[in-house]
Amino acid sequence: GGLTMLAGGMKKMAGMRRGERMLRIFALSSSEKLSSGQNSECLIHRSFRSSITGRSSVVAKGALANLPHCTIQEATKRRFHLAINPILGARFMSGGGGKPHGGTLINRMLQSESEKSAILGKVNVAAMELNERQACDVELICSGAFSPLEGFMNQDTWQHVLDNMRLPGSNVLFGLPVVLDTDREDLKQGAVVPLSFNGSTLAVLEVDSAWVPNKALECKKSYGFTTLEHPGVRMISMERKHRYVGGKIHGLAYPKRYYPVVTPQQLRTKLPVDKDIVAFQCRNPIHRAHYELFMRSLDAPNVRPGSVVLVHPTCGPTQEDDIDGITRYKTYEVLKKEISEPRVHWAYLPYSMHMAGPREAIQHMILRKNYGCTHFIVGRDMAGCKSSLTSEDFYGVYDAQDMAKKHAGELEMQVVPSLDILYTAEKGYITVDEAKKLDLKPLKLSGTEFRKRLRAGEDIPEWFAFKSVVEVLRESAK
Repeated sequence: GGLTMLAGGMKKMAGMRRGERMLRIFALSSSEKLSSGQNSECLIHRSFRSSITGRSSVVAKGALANLPHCTIQEATKRRFHLAINPILGARFMSGGGGKPHGGTLINRMLQSESEKSAILGKVNVAAMELNERQACDVELICSGAFSPLEGFMNQDTWQHVLDNMRLPGSNVLFGLPVVLDTDREDLKQGAVVPLSFNGSTLAVLEVDSAWVPNKALECKKSYGFTTLEHPGVRMISMERKHRYVGGKIHGLAYPKRYYPVVTPQQLRTKLPVDKDIVAFQCRNPIHRAHYELFMRSLDAPNVRPGSVVLVHPTCGPTQEDDIDGITRYKTYEVLKKEISEPRVHWAYLPYSMHMAGPREAIQHMILRKNYGCTHFIVGRDMAGCKSSLTSEDFYGVYDAQDMAKKHAGELEMQVVPSLDILYTAEKGYITVDEAKKLDLKPLKLSGTEFRKRLRAGEDIPEWFAFKSVVEVLRESAK
């Protein structure tokens, strides 16, 4: 139902505890209009973190101005949401965004040569060579992208995250376990093992837990399924070794990659501190519809005017039939040059996809929160996948969005649901609702047809894909 206007709310400002920052909008009943002139009538609770910023940022006023003549019913249809989190007042503290997940941005990289020599002096077993997925996890732990983790999860933490989607003790939300698999019997409690990748030692792990996991349980809890038709289940059951080890890691070096990687702290220094930062996650080449989605996110009612988008693709391993990471990176680079849009920032994430649907949406939000983002675009069937036998979807279209919305307040991030858009010859890209209202028929090109034309060298319409991206894909297919 409609929300009720609470009169006299401004008087309560004086009674609020200094250091808090709360901004809530209680709008008019659903039958009345919102206008920019009524902004001051809305109840606004706020007290300024003057010791930190010395200023206020009335997010709601700008957002309401974007909807000058909109009923609550209309706003609800557009998923209008203005529940601004208390942490917005603290987002100026660390640059680029709010405080990291768990309160502190972890940095497990050793800085001095004496520190590195000391931990290497404790090594008591032979080095373990990492695969690409494991190297991604080591990098994300060391850089703080997986904050508040300081190492690979031990058995108790692994079990607690599976059962509760939370870390034990702190009760901090965490979407999926982060574990290190091995077939080595000598990696047991007390082992101190170097972790190497492509011949370079990345870190040293102090093992405090080793166990044989119940992988069927892990798959059921993480993905909701145990069938091998699910790519995540295949990864856990067929790619991972039969034992897991956990413990703190001490970083020595980052992997050398074909794409540039910045740490969360480095990215925070590059992102603006006085704007909303909307994260766009993708694991495939970006086509026209994706571009429309993340550019239109800047006009979402819960995003302040003048804000920016961070396009943050995952370049680590994904599912078997996805385009390889090097080719994906090349498509992003040519597109970045083609669009040359100052409101769009780019960075690359060395993350290994699970295709876990709703729980992975939470994992992505945590990652982007640590990188300094304030908002996160959740697409239709985000991190979803299809059965390798029937091609049926494992997750519902809005399952990930529902999970993200449920935990957005706790994560202190705002969700921007992706619009349902299509392309028409008459109006270009418009929403499905607009197309129905105007009785316009969409132009369609299926993924199967796109790949067929790509291989055959046939024409691909520019309303579907960027020319520069198509050229890279065709070159890669040769």
